[in-house]
Amino acid sequence: MHKGRLEAFSDGVIAIIITIMILELKIPDENTLSALVPLVPKFLSYVFSFAFIGIYWNNHHHLLQAAKQVNGAILWANLHLLFWLSLIPFVTGWMGETNFSTIPVAVYGGILWFSGLAYFILVQVLVANHDENSIIGMLSKDPKGIMSMILYTLAVPLAFVSKWISLSFYICVTIMWLIPDKRIERKLME
Repeated sequence: MHKGRLEAFSDGVIAIIITIMILELKIPDENTLSALVPLVPKFLSYVFSFAFIGIYWNNHHHLLQAAKQVNGAILWANLHLLFWLSLIPFVTGWMGETNFSTIPVAVYGGILWFSGLAYFILVQVLVANHDENSIIGMLSKDPKGIMSMILYTLAVPLAFVSKWISLSFYICVTIMWLIPDKRIERKLME
């Protein structure tokens, strides 16, 4: 099965996710800079989530560039990832609306955890459907993915101790993933 439709569909869903997130930022009624102050938490949660979605799009793009073909299992694994990513606008808005309250920060971390798990599953399904000597085959070991899941696992309960600790863990994972898997980039450039 050709991978083009999977890439196009995923790109479309991710574009819609980002569009929905920006719609959470309401235009103030006043034309003063002070009218923007109440929007700061929403804007910060939007920026963070935009980066998060952008990182998934970037890494997903690299991953599918390395894939030779897709099958039904890969399609379902990809839909599973898109499902979790589609919840990001909701928790982003909730976090921003509540000024990063504990429960929304913890739930946000839960969505990040499930998104990370879904991406891990997608990678594993792709690995299982490609030759072990292929670019995808070399992804069976994923230290960044494992470290991400550990940080998310710690961050969710830590939100009840300090939301700032959890948010710092989320930021660490984001920074870690800003650069796509170098193994894929090197192989694709050969």
